[in-house]
Amino acid sequence: MNFISPDPDLHMLASDNSSGVHPEVLEAMFAANTGHVVSYGNDTVTEHAIEVLRQRFGGNTEVFFVLTGTGANVLALSAMTPPYGAVLCSDCSHIATDECGAPERNVGCKLTPVATHEGKIHADDLRACIDAARIPHQNVPRVVSVTQSTELGTVYSADELAGIASVCREAGWLLHMDGARYANACAHLDTSLAALSSEVGVDVLSLGATKNGAMYAEAVLVWTDRVDTTAISFLRKQHTQLASKMRFAAAQFQAMFEGDLWLRNARHANAMARRLADGVRSIPGIEIIHPVQANGVFARIPGSLLEPARELQYFYDWEGEGHVVRWMTSFDTTEAHIDRFVEGLRDRV
Repeated sequence: MNFISPDPDLHMLASDNSSGVHPEVLEAMFAANTGHVVSYGNDTVTEHAIEVLRQRFGGNTEVFFVLTGTGANVLALSAMTPPYGAVLCSDCSHIATDECGAPERNVGCKLTPVATHEGKIHADDLRACIDAARIPHQNVPRVVSVTQSTELGTVYSADELAGIASVCREAGWLLHMDGARYANACAHLDTSLAALSSEVGVDVLSLGATKNGAMYAEAVLVWTDRVDTTAISFLRKQHTQLASKMRFAAAQFQAMFEGDLWLRNARHANAMARRLADGVRSIPGIEIIHPVQANGVFARIPGSLLEPARELQYFYDWEGEGHVVRWMTSFDTTEAHIDRFVEGLRDRV
């Protein structure tokens, strides 16, 4: 049989979702592909992966594996707020701009955008929402959702997160973190996995692995008794995120987090983003508009360079009118990929 394969020489800066799967993850999935086990996560592979995450994030961690990032966010928020609740989130957050209304449709909640600086919510801006009216005509704030690293490639420090968590406790809210690129944030700050979540007051984390070299693997981690984890088991099924062959999702987390694969992949992707930013800074007309802290580079480029740049790489526009583009690096981006793109841009100016 002739299987269809992508061009092995094709590399994209459009998204870290464009990359393939790390060989160590495939190896773990292949190892899990032996014999029969009880389905829906009642197997030894899944049990072991849960223990791996508890070792990384704390023994009180409740773990629920899911298949997609949107599914993780919907499941988390559905367990954190009633339908009449409001979720305070960044005005550029993924849940507000890139999930086709999935949280609002499936949870029934209201997403309330909060103005940000460099993609980050600040604790002082949240305090203004504490005294919001508590009347039946308006949604009641229940959750603050932050993204780590942010949609603009910036990273919350532990102190910034602790400050937001403090406001949440003062207001009686819960703190959710969309961690699709959580590993990149930890790599940037050279800190442990727990230091930016369970140790600073995050209640629920949507932990991503897909963008960091997995095939399809996300998880919802819970650290508070104010979230009903028994209910999550039922909600996961209702939200179509309870995989029958759960062991293959769990095996990916085992491969990623039992050793340091999560860190190696994230460090490399971050380093390639810095290399790209450093390379294009010297090209006339190109301006890096946000700090490069994770694996994303946001640049304003001359309109005349847009199409020539697309001849070199596939990427997405971020702000069409201002000619702002987003370049994302991955675990398998190489120095040669970056250098060819930079030199190609330089030749086309």
